[in-house]
Amino acid sequence: MAQDNSPNKTITMNQRRSRTKFTEDQLKILIKAFHQNPYLGYATKQRLALEINTDESRVQTWFQNQRARHQCQKKSEPDEDLESSQDQDHSEEEIQSREDRRCRTSYTSSQLHTLFEAFMNNPYPGIDTREQLAKEIGIPESRVQIWFQNRRSRFHVQRKREPDDQDSEQRQDQEQDL
Repeated sequence: MAQDNSPNKTITMNQRRSRTKFTEDQLKILIKAFHQNPYLGYATKQRLALEINTDESRVQTWFQNQRARHQCQKKSEPDEDLESSQDQDHSEEEIQSREDRRCRTSYTSSQLHTLFEAFMNNPYPGIDTREQLAKEIGIPESRVQIWFQNRRSRFHVQRKREPDDQDSEQRQDQEQDL
């Protein structure tokens, strides 16, 4: 398998990033790490990304996909004693992985202003736009991508609430008229 991890690859606006294809050696390293701990901390993902020469966001995505596949396989197997698995205390590895988590990203007002402007122009930016924004505001592209996902979600929730707000205003107006 060949690997395509070139971040400077020319991609037209709004086009998806090409699928990352890992070599057999890279997959062996990823699978070994997954078997040791399917929930890696941010620092471990960064170390692993350096080891296999790819972006941390690609490692994160691979682990997410692998966990999803692993859960599907578990569901198809007969359920073992659920009560005993629920009663177990958290292992040291789980607690350690929580401590290794990436810190919450804080945005400055100028970064947020830039992100909001970009969102108003296009709520679904392509990889090239996200990378350009990331350089401009000084944060990783993966955080820009997550910000846009979260913002679109909030935007849709707000749009759903607006008709309710208008309906309640109309009801209040009607009540005042009576």
